[in-house]
Amino acid sequence: MSKAIRLGFAIVVLVGAAAGNQARAADMQLLKAPMRSVAYDWTGFYVGVNGGGSAGKTSTDVVFSSTLFTVGPGPFALGSASQFLVGGLGGVQAGYNWQTNSTIVGLEADIQATGQKGDAVLSTFVNVFPACALPCQPPPPVPTAGTLDFAQKLPWLGTARLRLGYTPADRWLVYATGGVAFGEIKTDATVTTALGQGPSTSSFSQDQVGWAAGAGVEAALGGGWSGKVEYLHVDLGSFSYNYTSLTTFPFRGTFAATSHVTDDIVRVGLNYRVGGAKY
Repeated sequence: MSKAIRLGFAIVVLVGAAAGNQARAADMQLLKAPMRSVAYDWTGFYVGVNGGGSAGKTSTDVVFSSTLFTVGPGPFALGSASQFLVGGLGGVQAGYNWQTNSTIVGLEADIQATGQKGDAVLSTFVNVFPACALPCQPPPPVPTAGTLDFAQKLPWLGTARLRLGYTPADRWLVYATGGVAFGEIKTDATVTTALGQGPSTSSFSQDQVGWAAGAGVEAALGGGWSGKVEYLHVDLGSFSYNYTSLTTFPFRGTFAATSHVTDDIVRVGLNYRVGGAKY
């Protein structure tokens, strides 16, 4: 073997060895480098629990029709009573998210038990006229005073909503939400007169359907768990009911009441995503 061949062979071996060393060094650097994190995927079905507080409001307009007297030309508007329905709430939720790039569209439904309740008293003074068959000379008016107490509460509340959000950063979700709301309103109405007659009490229960809208922030906690903070405004609309007083004098008649109920809720929640990758 000539010196040139031996020299060329030696150069090839040295270059190969150097290349091998460089490849092994690159492999070691790759092994030592931290693995790149995978972006969190919000797609999938989830279930969870929530709890918080709420401050609702109910406004009630009352009209009285006497069965013993005539009140002017017809039913007499006694006035309006407003009250706050304040209390805690807690419940469960379930939903599904679809993620496309940084946009998330989802559906969520929840059901809550609430301790919300309030009370309002409507004081009234009415001049009523004893009825007589025409033609007749109407007797003098009878001054009539009393109070009408409305105690209302919201035993349970639920919603079914669309969620539309985006991910401003990995593992974070900011969303707006809106949809249907439904719940039960219970009312205890009590009439007490200044003449000591009564009290006369009657109870009503009304299921209402309205709407809900709000916004929230949710953060992935790891292992499929996520936590959220959410605000909702709920409007259960207006409903009417009649209350017949058993008081013999002077408020024997029918009270027709119309109430409008709204609610403002702040709550925190914990969700667990079922199935799929959990980062």
